[in-house]
Amino acid sequence: YNQKLGEFEFHPGPVFAQILLADEINRATPKTQSALLEAMEEKQVSIDGETKELPRPFMVMATQNPIDHAGTFPLPEAQLDRFLMRVRLGYLDLDSEAALLTNDRIESPFEQLRPVVTTAELLKAQEAVASVYVRPDLRHYVAKVVARTRVHPDVALGASTRGTINLFHGAQARAALMGRDFVLPDDIKALAIPILAHRLILRAGVGSRSQGAGEVIGQILSTEQVPQLLTGS
Repeated sequence: YNQKLGEFEFHPGPVFAQILLADEINRATPKTQSALLEAMEEKQVSIDGETKELPRPFMVMATQNPIDHAGTFPLPEAQLDRFLMRVRLGYLDLDSEAALLTNDRIESPFEQLRPVVTTAELLKAQEAVASVYVRPDLRHYVAKVVARTRVHPDVALGASTRGTINLFHGAQARAALMGRDFVLPDDIKALAIPILAHRLILRAGVGSRSQGAGEVIGQILSTEQVPQLLTGS
C-alpha cells in the first residue's frame, strides 16, 4: 500500500522468475504450497482478479528434507502431480567429497557461475524436443505402463493422465540428450520411476511412498511386454 498515493501497488515477488527454487517446500504452509499450483500449471499468477503472465521458460525446482518432519506439511497429491519428476541426490562419492576438503577458496562458488545458454536457445531446444519421434507402439507402451499403476493391488491411487504426458515428453527429452531424434523403450523405462513414483498413493501397510512406489513401478516394467524394434533389409 502506497500511503503517499493512497493506493495499492503491485511489486513482483520471487515467483516472477524463470527458475524458482523452493528450498524445503514441505516447510511451507498449505496456503503457500497451493499458491504454486496456478503458476506451475498455467504459467501465470492471478492477483486481485488480474492475471499476470510469468516469464518463459518457467520452471519450479523444490527440495524436501526426508528426515526432519517437525514443522512440515506434506505436499498434497495435486501439488506433487505438477512436478515432472522426483530424484534423490544422496551423498557425494568418496573422491568428490574428499575433493571438497582441498578446495580452500573463501568465496562462494555461486559467485563464479555464468550463463551457459540464452533464453532463446533454451526455448528453441524445447521446440526441438517436442519434434522427437515416438512410434505408435511406444506411445501405447507409455499408456499401458501408467494404466497398470491404476489397477495394481498395492496402489490406492495410480498415476494421472498428467503422468502419462510427462513420461512421454520425458522420454523425448532423454532421447534428444542422447543425440537421437527418436525414442527407444530404454528412454521410457529409465524415467518411469522418477516421473511416476511420486504420483502414486499406496495402500496402507505397503511401505513408504517413495520406496514402495518405486518397487511397484519396477514390477510393472519387468512384466509389461516391451515393443520390439523392427529391422529391415
